[in-house]
Amino acid sequence: MQRPPRMLSLDGLEVIAVLVVMCLFIKVLEQFGMFEPVGGEDSVEDDFELSTVCHRPESMDKLEEQTKFTKKELQVLYRGFKNECPCGVVNEENFKTIYSQFFPQGDSSMYAHFLFEAFDTNKNGSVSFEDFVFGLSIILRGTINDRLNWAFNLYDLNKDGCITKEEMFDIMKSIYDMMGKYTYPTMEDDIPREHVESFFQKMDRNKDGVVTIEEFIESCKKDENIMQSMQLFDNVI
Repeated sequence: MQRPPRMLSLDGLEVIAVLVVMCLFIKVLEQFGMFEPVGGEDSVEDDFELSTVCHRPESMDKLEEQTKFTKKELQVLYRGFKNECPCGVVNEENFKTIYSQFFPQGDSSMYAHFLFEAFDTNKNGSVSFEDFVFGLSIILRGTINDRLNWAFNLYDLNKDGCITKEEMFDIMKSIYDMMGKYTYPTMEDDIPREHVESFFQKMDRNKDGVVTIEEFIESCKKDENIMQSMQLFDNVI
């Protein structure tokens, strides 16, 4: 039986927005059982070679070289991925459906869309196991700069190299919409916009109305809360 998400305090969300997307994604993965240990290590290559799928992943050895996961960790992730995506890839609609199961009190569709776009690096409308582990490797095992670059790319919706207030508003609102009644305090219509303004006061160092990757990384590194929270990802799996 699925567990409802814990109550999420959105007070000061502008400070920890860089982490909220990652934290909620990891929570969903945990509920999928993707981080549970599994047996049968010697059968994982058979899974890669013999399973009837639309897309067959790269070899374990190659994925181990390309990511920061061990073979055993890749095995755990692949079993969980194949359980949710038997055909070997997931499209956006399926991704949204999976996410909606864990946030029934809200609307997770826009949040799932943004996250799907971040993982669909080839922009072909689907996320393969390779896409999934490449992104997860950055989130869980990357350097601070790697993780912050990934988060910046997620917020930079049109990929023009800077974050605008409208882009940040869309991200903030998608988080509120997804959490639904689990937000505390209860969302009012103007709250997302207030968080965006506070975010830009902290991040837009030259006050030109946009946040560049340099401003984003510099501001995050100077925020003690963000730096401490980054350590939460070090031992997820």
